[in-house]
Amino acid sequence: MATIHLTKTSAKFIIMNYHKERAGNEMKFLRKLERNFGKYAVPNLMYYIILMYGAGIVIDLVMPGLYYQYLCLDAAAVLRGQVWRLVTFLICPPSSGIFFNLIAMFLYYSLGTTLERVWGTFRFNLYFFSGILFHIIAAFVIYFLMGVSVPLTPFYLNNSLFLAFAATFPQMQFYLYGLLPIRAYWLGIFIGAEFLYEFLFGGLIARICIGLALLNFVIFFMMTRNYSKISPREIKRKQKFKSDMKTAQVEKIRLTHHKCAVCGRTEKDDPNLEFRYCSKCEGNLEYCMDHLYTHKHVTKEDLE
Repeated sequence: MATIHLTKTSAKFIIMNYHKERAGNEMKFLRKLERNFGKYAVPNLMYYIILMYGAGIVIDLVMPGLYYQYLCLDAAAVLRGQVWRLVTFLICPPSSGIFFNLIAMFLYYSLGTTLERVWGTFRFNLYFFSGILFHIIAAFVIYFLMGVSVPLTPFYLNNSLFLAFAATFPQMQFYLYGLLPIRAYWLGIFIGAEFLYEFLFGGLIARICIGLALLNFVIFFMMTRNYSKISPREIKRKQKFKSDMKTAQVEKIRLTHHKCAVCGRTEKDDPNLEFRYCSKCEGNLEYCMDHLYTHKHVTKEDLE
């Protein structure tokens, strides 16, 4: 399992950086949704999810097999009236064994609360609940297309949480089994590659599960990319900037190095002119030899 290693200073820097980049990348309708429905968001959502995981661990210890028999997401069973499965499928323990389950619960709680703190309560709620919705849609699409009911757990939902974290904080460091340090970016790449392999070489059911269950992450990833960098206007602006910089470099070569503070003459006016600084003047002013001894000394009050 992995644990997060993050100092308070680095967390503050990453959060400030994220908010600065996010402002220009999000779609306007998302901000409208937050204005209209933000009051309904559930604060500290991961706390309640972790409680459900805990209940799942207890149920698995006391009554093994009960989850898959009565609680997992089963489209056929839901259509027969077992509508509670639309919610109870979330209580599946995130790992196996009490020790690894506790570590996994701590990990997912850390991921979720960090994302909520950075994204905001409404955006995190929207991401998590849309993941639940896409899981439910996947179960029913498989049932109606294939004629079979495939029991689904929140496995992909948990992984979509981690993928979102890795995409938001790619440089965050984890410790695998508390020993091996690894960046979130590489863990995200590994998980993404594994799902891509299953999607490409698995059957239709696997493709539907992965494609729909991880759709919340795909939407999140697409919405948070800065496409302005590849827009024609931005490309033209960069080309103009490079051209202006080259022009500025040429002009810089032509700039003068000395200028008299009184008459304004430079070395270009007369290559034989000599310039000196006046030790009694404030502001590091230069004077040509004609005015070095005749100028009025500049004080701090004159500069103000």
